[in-house]
This record gives sequence, C-alpha cells and structure tokens, in this order.
Amino acid sequence: MMKRRTDAKKRIGIEVQRLFRPKKHGMEVVALELIRELQMADTPHEYVIFVKEDIDRCISTEGNIQVKELGAWPYPFWEQIVFPLASRGMQLDLLHSTCNTSTLFPPVPLVLTLHDIIYLEELSMRGTAYQNFGNIYRRTIVPMLIKRADTIITVSEFEKQAIVNRLQVPDEKVRVIYNAISNRFNSRYDRSQVEAFRHDKKLPSDFVLFLGNTAPKKNTKNTIQAYLRYVKGVNSPLPLVILDYARDTLLDYLREMGDEQYISHFVFPGYIPVSEMPLVYNAASLFLYPSLRESFGLPILEAMACGTPVITSNTSSMPEVAGGAAQLVDPLDVSQLAEVISGLAGSAERRADLIAKGIKQAEKFTWKNAAEQIVDIYESHLKYDS
Repeated sequence: MMKRRTDAKKRIGIEVQRLFRPKKHGMEVVALELIRELQMADTPHEYVIFVKEDIDRCISTEGNIQVKELGAWPYPFWEQIVFPLASRGMQLDLLHSTCNTSTLFPPVPLVLTLHDIIYLEELSMRGTAYQNFGNIYRRTIVPMLIKRADTIITVSEFEKQAIVNRLQVPDEKVRVIYNAISNRFNSRYDRSQVEAFRHDKKLPSDFVLFLGNTAPKKNTKNTIQAYLRYVKGVNSPLPLVILDYARDTLLDYLREMGDEQYISHFVFPGYIPVSEMPLVYNAASLFLYPSLRESFGLPILEAMACGTPVITSNTSSMPEVAGGAAQLVDPLDVSQLAEVISGLAGSAERRADLIAKGIKQAEKFTWKNAAEQIVDIYESHLKYDS
C-alpha cells in the first residue's frame, strides 16, 4: 500500500527535459507513464513537470499536474542553468529528476532516477556525435550528482549492484523500482486492426522484428550477421523488419561484407510512434533483442505482453526481466543467435510455449505499482508540521 499523508499538500517537481519531443525514447516513455499514474493517484500533492519546449504536449494539466515549459536551450545549459533557476521560483518541497542527470545545485531534496551507468563502465565514441557528447556529459556529471541526491532510484537489481560497486554508494541509498508496460501493450487486438496496420505500413505477413539503433550497445551489426546466417541456411527465411534505421546505412554495411544481394530480405518502415508499437509487436512472428547491456530492457516486456516470442541476451538485466519466459542467447555469439532464430522461426510449438510464458511474465510489471513505490519514496523525504 502507498504510504501517504492526507493532512498536507506538498509540491513536487518532476524533471523530464525531453518529454515533449515527438520521437520519445525509453526514459521519456517511462516518465510519461509514471506521470499519468501520479495524475490518477490518491495523493494530496501537486506535481510540477519541468520540460523543454517541443511539439508533442503529451500530458494534460488537469488536477494535480502543472507543466512548466522552459526554452529549447542546449541540453547542459538547460539542465544546469535554466532548470534550476526556474525550479527555485516554484516553491517546491522535493525534486525528482527522471533521466539519469540533474542540476548540480538542487534547491530542495533530490530524488534521482539513474537508469544505468553504462557510460561510466566504458566510454565508447562509436555512436553519433549526439550520443558521444551525452556520454561524456553524463560521465562528468553523474559522479558529482550521486553525492547530492538524497535517494537514487534504478530499474533492476543488476543495475543497483553496478551503481553501488562502481560509485561506492551505500546500498540503502539505492532503491529498485521496476519499469512496467502500458495496458495498450496486449495480445487482444482485433486481427482486422492488426492486418490494416500491416497493410498501411507495408509489412510482410510474417516477419522477425528488430529495433535497429546506431548505439553500440544495441548490437546491431552482430544481429544483422546472425540474421544473414539464418537467411543463408533455410529455404524460406522470414524477412527482418528494422525500425528506426536507415536503409542506406544497412546497405553500406552489407556491401562491406559482400552481401548486398540480401538487402531484399530487410524491411524499413522507419520510425513508428509509441502509440503504434503494440500493433507492430502483434504483427511480428519473433522479436529480437540481443543487446550487449541493458539496465532493464522494456521492449522485452512489451513484446511479451503482445504475445510475441522474444529472443534476448543472457547478460546484464535481461535474464532478470525475462524471468525464464524468453529464449536467452550470448549476444556476441553470432552462430548461436542464428541457430535460435532458425529454431524458433521453424517451430510453432516452441513459439506457443514462449508466448504463454511471456504473457504471464509481463503481467507482473504495472505502472500503478511503480507509481505507488515512487510516492512512498517522496513521502520519506517530505517534512510535515506536527
């Protein structure tokens, strides 16, 4: 049960700088779901949401929610100058920064959600310029910020141990609150709706789904190599649908390997809005998520809830999240991954077993439960007059 005081109203600031950007990523999706739950929760508190100006105003300002839009400044200037100045004028009682970093000078007690510390473990410069800059910024800010935060929230037991060990943080200062999935991720969509979506996006009747990404941890090149081995080893391979990935980027890589003739096996529908992702999962025959390192791995649960068999990695948090309901592989073993794709694609019985297990596993993770745990943390830092 949520521990809460009903005799006093407090004002809590929640910082989600990029919440209003149209193409949301994992951290913004998590924050959006939690804010929506807080808006419905039975607490007396007011929540001030600090965001950068952008076009997707995805939350309403009804009830206990107020939105404070700040200018579209560069990321570090917004976070270290614009945001703290604005927060000082809002009479806050508590501040919660939800996306790994925050101001170094919080005006009130600070709760920090630290999704991962991958950028501290290895400083990779193989991503885009934006990704590389972000990693350097976090590498600089997070060790200082850890000392200023009153409580650190992270998203898995695996990540908690990484934070405690790497940053020498007291165990009791770090709380694990699992991510969850929206109710719209489910396997109950009408087949006609799924087929209409498939037709609109020009998706094949059966396909393997992969969330392409240029970030090195997403293991895209190994995944493509494994898929090519699968294609070369069977008579009628399923096509691979890659989201949010450029055809020209893949074609260049295939040319490097001398495999450009296999480009016809790949499908590129481009970016799919979060609201349409349940339909993508429902349309897919298999979902590949062989990442090298994840603090949680939300797409694993999203796919499971939609009744899609999942292949994911046996590393970091992914076995913890999958809970025995996915096929685990060594993400660096291209041959093993190819064999698992081939085996699952060719066995309706094995897919059905994973589907049943996956639906049950996904039901364990709800945003309502996560929001209740977060409010408990808020309450532990709020001061009330006796």
